[in-house]
Amino acid sequence: MTNETLERQLIGLIAADRLDIPISSMSGKLKRMKPKLAKAISLPENNYSGQRVYASIVEEDATAKARTMAEAIGVFEEQYPRHGKVLRGLIEETRTAKENNLYFGIQEGCRLTADDYLGVMADLGFSESQARNLYEPLMDTSRKISRKRSEERSILID
Repeated sequence: MTNETLERQLIGLIAADRLDIPISSMSGKLKRMKPKLAKAISLPENNYSGQRVYASIVEEDATAKARTMAEAIGVFEEQYPRHGKVLRGLIEETRTAKENNLYFGIQEGCRLTADDYLGVMADLGFSESQARNLYEPLMDTSRKISRKRSEERSILID
């Protein structure tokens, strides 16, 4: 490996690391913002279908999401049988609980406006000019990513 190649690799790593800090910070803010926004939504009869968006609250059994943890508990029980029984008992108590998830999406043929996105960006602390400058590149990236996944999303609300 040449010094020039090594130099380019290190520059790439440093640039990626420096970009990671503000992007991770914004990501953290958005991750904390979404549950608060979702919990504040009160759907009539747990269902809503509007002009541009829709949402429904679905109660799901929480056990399906805990299966990989159960395997770890099994290993723990083998190594520490007495404590493993206590731990399994505590976990089984919570497994009977239900989770409420808010499923949401955009109606067929509808879109969010630039103002919808710019409002969220303002909530993240961007000035209007910063938000407008970032809007197009973020939307281009979002469109590329969204082609690879379902448009309907969900978030745990309790």
